[in-house]
Amino acid sequence: MCEDAALRRHPANCGNLPTRGLALAALGIVYGDIGTSPLYALQSCFVGDHSVATRPENILGVLSLILWALTLVVTVKYVIFILRADNHGEGGILALTALLSPLAKSPRRREIVITLGLFGAAFLYADGMITPAISVLSAVEGLRLAEPTLERYWIIAISITILLGLFRLQAKGTARVGTLFGPIMLAWFAVLAGLGVWHIMQSPGILAAVSPHHAVLFFANNGTAGFLVLGTVFLAVTGGEALYADVGHFGVRPIRLSWFAVVFPALLINYFGQGALLLQRPAAMANPLFEMTPHWALYPMIVLATMAAVIASQAIITGSFSLTFQAIQLGFCPRLKIKHTSAEQRGQIYIPAVNHLLMAATIALVLGFRTSTNLAAAYGIAISMTMTATTVLFFTLIAFHWKWSRWIAGAFVLVFLPIDLSFLTANLVKVINGGWFPLLMAGLIYLVMSTWREGRRLMLHEKGSSILPTEAYLAGLTTPLLQPASTAIYLTANAHGTPIAMQQNVVHNGVLHKHVVILRVETVETPRVAPGDRLHVQAIEGGVYRALLRYGFIERPNIPADLAAAKLGDEPVDLSNASYFLSREIILPSQNNGGMWRWREKLFAYMVRNTHAATLYFQLPAERVVEVGAQVEL
Repeated sequence: MCEDAALRRHPANCGNLPTRGLALAALGIVYGDIGTSPLYALQSCFVGDHSVATRPENILGVLSLILWALTLVVTVKYVIFILRADNHGEGGILALTALLSPLAKSPRRREIVITLGLFGAAFLYADGMITPAISVLSAVEGLRLAEPTLERYWIIAISITILLGLFRLQAKGTARVGTLFGPIMLAWFAVLAGLGVWHIMQSPGILAAVSPHHAVLFFANNGTAGFLVLGTVFLAVTGGEALYADVGHFGVRPIRLSWFAVVFPALLINYFGQGALLLQRPAAMANPLFEMTPHWALYPMIVLATMAAVIASQAIITGSFSLTFQAIQLGFCPRLKIKHTSAEQRGQIYIPAVNHLLMAATIALVLGFRTSTNLAAAYGIAISMTMTATTVLFFTLIAFHWKWSRWIAGAFVLVFLPIDLSFLTANLVKVINGGWFPLLMAGLIYLVMSTWREGRRLMLHEKGSSILPTEAYLAGLTTPLLQPASTAIYLTANAHGTPIAMQQNVVHNGVLHKHVVILRVETVETPRVAPGDRLHVQAIEGGVYRALLRYGFIERPNIPADLAAAKLGDEPVDLSNASYFLSREIILPSQNNGGMWRWREKLFAYMVRNTHAATLYFQLPAERVVEVGAQVEL
């Protein structure tokens, strides 16, 4: 059951599988998005906005662009270079941001790195809203060939039904169906390659597109229109970022093996087969992939394409869960309700808020755009921005921290940054044709993440400025206090101060427990923390201890389980009668506008009020939790 990426946050979970088994599993997760691009990528170059005529020279030129885009952007940039930039085995733009931000030599550079990372993550969410819609819609549209009289509203209704079923499935987990993802995608790539070979044999002249001079001629012949087609050619590589994001799920070698052995050749052969078909029948441009298919195999092909589209959508959804979990742990997102869907395997998670957001956006896109060709006009702009941010961050890593040769680092940025910027520029014209939607969504998501991060920083600064150091506070206690023979655990974000809940317990109840643990939970900028580094306990005085629990940004905290190993002096901590004291902050917008704009302060206050309960997030026993309110003015 190692095929479902959301369920695999550590390659060790698949450790019994050989590299070939992991490579097969990767087909179902890593390559779902890019693997379904033949459904719409070439078609969109010749149909719809910013398309070109299906003349032979244009067909050869577009195919040459697709070939070299897959080669340079995916194979060289991602598979050869960027897969090296793992953060202790984890990949993705947030993992890269977490790797880079501690290395920044100045606060300004750190802010630039984090801003790029947050923007890149926000654009990934926006891309994840469009991928299920365009993949499923383009697969179901094959029914129009089998049943030409089928009305458009039936295509929309069937697509929405499939998507609703997919999103409803998330709450139950996908481990069982996940075992089928790899074999189904292997069959899909085999069919793509088989159809491609069949049509290439009928028109072998299409192989001339291997020469890059056809791409140059394409630009020369079509001018501005030819450049704008780059925004559509980009659809062939939109799944490239998934290779990097899923490093931690499968490892570098399986991802590279499945790319070179299966995905890359199958995609190229199929695109060339579609081009060969267009050379013979230019009218097939309306749906070249399904036009390639023999009539007797059309229905099986539609079923297989729909299954591949569902798998691609599943990969995007579970990837969004994974990205959100990382953002929460790194302090870029409020705590959300997280449901674990398996008792046997760790990492199997479902985040209802993210699932509902993606479902609403995806259904709205299907209803609003109605066809895959229309959706293609909105697709790509978000992921092109993410790829540009990844290029800049990777260059920063190799040039200033890994100290690669300046010639290699310089060559990398001089080759790939212009390519990324060209794709980005060509995609910007899509803004008026629907590209505004992913930009709007990405902007809103970035606003939420940046507001949460800045609000947390201001709140901790405000609380920290008024909190007494614990040693000084204990030394100043003169009133006799009750000392119940039990343990009080106070959660705090301050490394040295006295928790507000502890002070209020003393002032209002006159109580200082026999054993007091002031506990701080810290998320480090690595995926995991070794068991020996998880817990640190320091004695202060008079039965008061300071403890630190450290977690990686893909690990879910479990305070009772991990605190059980603590020793208070020579005695093990007794959690059977322990009480957990939490502070619940009530945010008051500032009167002097010294922090954030007032409307952002109100947004932050709203997020604080609606954040998921710390009791559930830290897996505390609810019957032993005491919450104490505290007002904080930003």
